[in-house]
Amino acid sequence: MAEPALAALDQVASLLGLSEKSAITAHGQIRLSVPLQELPQKAQRLARDGGARLASVIATDERRKNGVFGLRCVFSLDRFGLFVTLEAEVPGAEPGYPSITPGVPAAHAFERENWEFFGLVPAGHPDFKNLLLHEDWPRGLYPLRKDSSQGTRPPRASGQSFHFQRVEGAGVFEIPVGPVHAGIIEPGHFRFSVAGEPIINLEIRLGYVHRGIEKLAEGMDPAAAAGLAERVCGDAAFAHALAYCQAVESLAGAAAPPRAQALRTVFAEMERLYNHLGDIAGIATDVGFAFGAAHMALLREKVLQQNRALAGHRLLKGVAAPGGILKDITAGQSSDLSSFLRRLSEEYAAVERIYLGTDSLMDRAEGAGVLPRQTAADLGGVGPAARACGVDLDLRRDHPYGMYGELDFQVPLRQEGDVAARMLVKMAEFSQSVSIIEQALERLPQGPVMTPVGRLPAGAALGWAESSRGEILDWLEIGREGRIERLKIKSPSFSNWPLLAWAVRDNIVPDFPLINKSFNLSYSGNDR
Repeated sequence: MAEPALAALDQVASLLGLSEKSAITAHGQIRLSVPLQELPQKAQRLARDGGARLASVIATDERRKNGVFGLRCVFSLDRFGLFVTLEAEVPGAEPGYPSITPGVPAAHAFERENWEFFGLVPAGHPDFKNLLLHEDWPRGLYPLRKDSSQGTRPPRASGQSFHFQRVEGAGVFEIPVGPVHAGIIEPGHFRFSVAGEPIINLEIRLGYVHRGIEKLAEGMDPAAAAGLAERVCGDAAFAHALAYCQAVESLAGAAAPPRAQALRTVFAEMERLYNHLGDIAGIATDVGFAFGAAHMALLREKVLQQNRALAGHRLLKGVAAPGGILKDITAGQSSDLSSFLRRLSEEYAAVERIYLGTDSLMDRAEGAGVLPRQTAADLGGVGPAARACGVDLDLRRDHPYGMYGELDFQVPLRQEGDVAARMLVKMAEFSQSVSIIEQALERLPQGPVMTPVGRLPAGAALGWAESSRGEILDWLEIGREGRIERLKIKSPSFSNWPLLAWAVRDNIVPDFPLINKSFNLSYSGNDR
């Protein structure tokens, strides 16, 4: 075991009062079995005293093997570059357990999801109700249990309702918005409680584009499921595929060739570039700054066209695969990309100066939608939204993959937590992404871009990637037949939608579209 892993294991075992001999260290993570009744207390200690952050909570149906459900809390020890998983067994006959959420608030959405998809009841959860499945889904039917078959269309239930939080008082009224919106965007329902124009509370109802991706993955050939992973979220197709591929490679004990690692880094940053340009354009659109929005949108279009020239797809689909990548680039393409980036940087710098010098834009952005740092940290916020309020985390630096560990780059950080800070973080990340691509191209090694992976052994592993919105974390379990037993996908939007509800409080209703755009979260990525 490497020295950082030994140090982490010693600290965690001592903190939780567990024996190091009971730990399993494999595939970049430390796994510790804990009694179910002690799970909340040990999870809280690990988060509060151990400096760990909760990254995912995974449920599995293991009743056919041993009569229980599995519950796994994945924590990140960023300073060690390791993941620690606390594992417990939930009785199959009475699948209940003491809720983790009161001590670790970041678990709140995971526990609601695991209840509606597995039937695991978190006793003492402070907001125990459906998360993604809607009122017409039959009670008692848990789609991710093994006895729930794929392709079955259940009868629609009636007489059920979703209970929104009610805010009462003189002059308080509700404004329902969505799920259908006046634009080409995905569906989501927003229930505002307001007193005049200031927002007192916002409750967000999602799940309208749930496609059952995790259920579809069951029984699939692991090599074929990369195409499914990249369909979780269209504008993060490469990052999702990359996280999945790295989980496969971890299980296989195979690493992608150095050239593939470098090109994965290039494509990941190209994806970040076009997303950040689109986000910055969207903020300008929502304050009526059409000139700035049009110019940023033009730059985004140029990056998309460059992606098409490099990889054959504007959104970089069909590029990542277990063992490497499917699209190599020539020396001429590498040179063309370097020239393109120089021109893009010059054009971008000119537009950025206009943005920062436009008072009508900055006055609206500064002070709007402030997200407190502690709130973001407590709720498990990730990506630019978290970094804009001082939460210093980035998987590219903290858990290096691809070529990131060899490159020189900074992780932009701000403290204000408002719309302007989220925009400025993305602006700074644009420059860092260009630098990362240039460094990767300069050091691009020769050689193959694919390593044979072969049949995967039974077991489980994590895979991750830092997308433009933040942390993607995949937990992949392979059965004895070499096929997928369970694929749990944690997208950054799943972590960050709860942050939006806090950021809009005490703001006026007309500023909601601007605040929402500064997060630019994915509905499909959340719903899967």
